[in-house]
Amino acid sequence: MKKDTKLTHTGRGEDWQLINPPVARASTILFPTLKEFEENGRADRFTGLHYGLHGTHTAFALEEALTALEGGYRTALVPSGLAAITVALLACVKAGNHVLVADCCYGPVRRFCELHLARLGVATTYFDPAAGAGIEALFRPETRAVLCEAPGSLTFEMQDIPAIAAVAHGHDAAVLMDNTWATPYFFDALAHGVDLSIQAGTKYIGGHADVMIGSVAVKDERWWQPVRDVIADYGYGVSPDDCYLALRGLRTLGARLKAHQANALEVTSWLEKRPEVARVLYPALPSDPGYAIWKRDFTGASGLFGVDLRAPSRAALEVFVDSLELFGIGSSWGGFESLIVPAVFKRTASRSPFLNHAIRLHIGLEDPADIIVDLEQAFNKMNQVK
Repeated sequence: MKKDTKLTHTGRGEDWQLINPPVARASTILFPTLKEFEENGRADRFTGLHYGLHGTHTAFALEEALTALEGGYRTALVPSGLAAITVALLACVKAGNHVLVADCCYGPVRRFCELHLARLGVATTYFDPAAGAGIEALFRPETRAVLCEAPGSLTFEMQDIPAIAAVAHGHDAAVLMDNTWATPYFFDALAHGVDLSIQAGTKYIGGHADVMIGSVAVKDERWWQPVRDVIADYGYGVSPDDCYLALRGLRTLGARLKAHQANALEVTSWLEKRPEVARVLYPALPSDPGYAIWKRDFTGASGLFGVDLRAPSRAALEVFVDSLELFGIGSSWGGFESLIVPAVFKRTASRSPFLNHAIRLHIGLEDPADIIVDLEQAFNKMNQVK
């Protein structure tokens, strides 16, 4: 089946008379015999109903649909995208190990590595997103995982995932990837060498800015039990209500992503011509340094990109942002609405692609002509500030 068909027909749950699986809320699960209770409660299984913390049929339906879309072995759910990243890392390492993390990673991931992995005796080295096969120089005998984010969700550099995966697998290290920007709809991470594909379902999977959820899809059976063990041992559970919302959002993922991409391409092409813009950071633009990799490996782009803004001052930047009428100022992205935030990040292994004022825009499902009118009037007001 093609991806749009999978989105429509997989994860229907056990009752095929219902188009949408119902919300099954439960803490206690009852069993008819002591033997079945003891079998289902084994810590090395977690394959079905045994305790509400580990999922009900609502969660299982979402896991099934995500697994079909990812093309992997199985998928596990967690309460957020950050939880998905930390679970995936913890499933791959132990004390004395070493991990490689893309320098463009999500900020809280850097904090997790430097505070919590370090406390557990796991060392972290950050790598230049453009390293490609050159990442081999950073490997140590104890390197067990490489965490990629392509493109970076604030600086938008592409990474050569197949080249990185080839090197990592040669050192028996797992490849983890935050694939939230493209989702499995526009990038088959597992087919390109990734072992654990990570989604912040809060973004495009939910699609309506009203759910918090994350997922880890594993390529093969090797990684399934380590991921499930971390989730169980840390007590992570996902609300069946959130699973229901995420599954409902997943049904329209393809239609929404295509619209986000079309709108973003129109807006970024217009922004590139503005004198106030030094550079647009969007891999789907032919002018972007990551375009060749994006074109080779990805089948589409989402609505999130960066802008290196030539604002004459911080005050002018504030006027520009505050003057926008169709853009909300808020964290996250992937919903139906347009958003704008300053891009605040840390780099330790590579140079920032921003030289002026860094901002991040998410283009929603509004008419792009209206978005452009809104941006133009905000530029005009910014230009009046010295």
